[in-house]
Amino acid sequence: MPSLGLGTWQNTDPEECANAVATALETGYRHVDTAQAYDNEASVGEGLARADVPREDVFLATKVWIDQLAHDDVLASTEESLDELGVDYVDLLYIHWPAGEYDPADTLTAFDDLYDEGLIERIGISNFEPGQVTEAVETADAPIFANQIECHPLLPQETLRAHCADHDVEVVAYSPLARGEVFDVPEIQQVAEKHGVSEAQVSLAWLREKGVTAIPKATSEAHVRDNWASRTLELDAEDVATIDGIDRRERQVDPGFAPW
Repeated sequence: MPSLGLGTWQNTDPEECANAVATALETGYRHVDTAQAYDNEASVGEGLARADVPREDVFLATKVWIDQLAHDDVLASTEESLDELGVDYVDLLYIHWPAGEYDPADTLTAFDDLYDEGLIERIGISNFEPGQVTEAVETADAPIFANQIECHPLLPQETLRAHCADHDVEVVAYSPLARGEVFDVPEIQQVAEKHGVSEAQVSLAWLREKGVTAIPKATSEAHVRDNWASRTLELDAEDVATIDGIDRRERQVDPGFAPW
C-alpha cells in the first residue's frame, strides 16, 4: 500500500473529482480512496480511466456503508461499487464504521467471500477501537489489512496505533490535516518555516515518520502537488519532538454512532 494516497471525501462534483483523481495519478500517486457514502465512485472511476496509468499499478480502496453490512447486502453493494468504479476488483475494501448493520460474524463472512472470489484483494476496517480490532482479527478468515482512522498531530491515536501494530494491522489516516486545523498550530508553523514548506507537508511527513499511511483530500492541482511533495520532506528528531509535544487534542469526525 503506497504510504500517501488521494482522499476523495466530499469531492462530489463529478468533473472536479475525476480531474483530481487523474491529476493525482499523473503526478505520481498510486493510492486512491473512496467510499459508497461519498457518492463519487463513478467519478473516481472516470478519473482512473482518464489517467495513463495501468489499473494494476493503482491501489484502489472503497468502503461499505453501515446500512449495507448485512451479509447479502455487502455482496450486492460491493458489486455495485465495482460497476461504478469500472473495475473488476478493489485492492482494499473497508467496513466504514462498526455501526448500523455491522455484525462481526455476518459482515466479515461476506468480506471473506469477496476475498475468496478475488473481488477484493484485502479486508479493511475503519473507525474501529482496540477491542473491535481484536474481534475483527479473530473473526475473519482472511487477514485484516488496515484500520482507517482519523489521525493527525491533534489526534495522534498512540494507543490505537500501538494496538493495530500488535495485531499486524496497518493504520491509514483520514483527515490527516485535521480539516485544515493544522495550518494554525504554532508548533507545525514553526517546523514548516524551518524547512520552507507548507504545514500540510509537515503534518503528512510526521504521519509518515509514525508509519501511518495518509490520504489527504485535495481537489486543486496545487494542493495535489503540495501534498505529494511531502514525500521528500525529512523531519529530524527535534521536529518530531516538537510536533509530539503539541498539547492540543481535537477530534474532527464524531458522529452519534461512533464507537468511542
